[in-house]
Amino acid sequence: MRIVQVIDSLEVGGAEKMAVNYANALASKIEFSGLISTRAEGNLKYQLSDKVSYLFLNRKGLIDFRAILKFKKYCQDNNIEYIHSHSTSYFISLLVKFIHPKIKIIWHDHNGLSEFISYKETIILQMASFFFKGILVVNNNLKVWAENKLNCKRIVYLPNFTNHNKFINSETILKGDDGKRILCLANLREQKNHFLLLEIAEKLKKTNPDWTFHLVGKDFEDDYSKQLKKTIKIKNLENHVFIYGSKNDIENIIDQSDIAVLTSMSEGLPVALIEYGLSKKPVISTNVGEIPNIINNEYNGFLINNFDSNTFFNRLCYLINDSNRIRFGNELYKTINENHSDKKIIHNYLNWIITL
Repeated sequence: MRIVQVIDSLEVGGAEKMAVNYANALASKIEFSGLISTRAEGNLKYQLSDKVSYLFLNRKGLIDFRAILKFKKYCQDNNIEYIHSHSTSYFISLLVKFIHPKIKIIWHDHNGLSEFISYKETIILQMASFFFKGILVVNNNLKVWAENKLNCKRIVYLPNFTNHNKFINSETILKGDDGKRILCLANLREQKNHFLLLEIAEKLKKTNPDWTFHLVGKDFEDDYSKQLKKTIKIKNLENHVFIYGSKNDIENIIDQSDIAVLTSMSEGLPVALIEYGLSKKPVISTNVGEIPNIINNEYNGFLINNFDSNTFFNRLCYLINDSNRIRFGNELYKTINENHSDKKIIHNYLNWIITL
């Protein structure tokens, strides 16, 4: 079997990380595993295994004939059978299929907000889905949405997975006091609702001023980012909330943290949660997407209703004052190891492809 992953960039993000994870995991399982980044490279490039064939298209614009032909040539030269297109990269994959018809497209929907995309975007995706061989989704809501809205009936839900990467140099040093750091791994996007985190930080500043929050994820330097930074200043949280941008040494960053949080208002299955679990960190998260399928409230973490800053704050205080909080991390690790290992997911993935 010969499969290439396709993703728009290799900046650190959930969909991008999963494209790399699939390429790496498949490299030892199938005849050929490749990865194509269409628009931009990024830190995740350095997490690719040496066994993965890599191509950067440097695509310019919606229809870039040079990039399309380069993509086609790569597929022909390497006898690619399946293009595994992540998120919006399905469009260029479709253009390649028009001039290289024997190629098969698998679309991977990572977007926890896909059920809310615009009418125009839905129409484009519906037309494209006639040419999909299969659709892979990261939560059951997206599976129902795809079944109802799209024109491909071979749809499967496979949870995200990750594994430790020991080959990344430890570079980032978090600010704040050792033993008193709270981490949020999430790109600075509205969906991630960092403003809920700021509400909690403002409360915690009054009760536990020596504890600090650390926001790690791509900063798009857009209106959301500007408003977030402005709010940090207005609330006088500059010494309590730190923004780092995109980082490559995630495992090192998690190791420096003591409690991990997610404040998203919508999710698929966040890779960050799996990374927290693999590092045995106690977690508090909003109750969205597939997160409840991983976190069993009060057993291996805490689940909080969306926008409920008071309960979130109270649970955080509980963990701060609980010297045995690591037990949550240990239980979450067991859950991740049993249900979200790369070995199990890849086995199910390959068995599904055989049926397409």
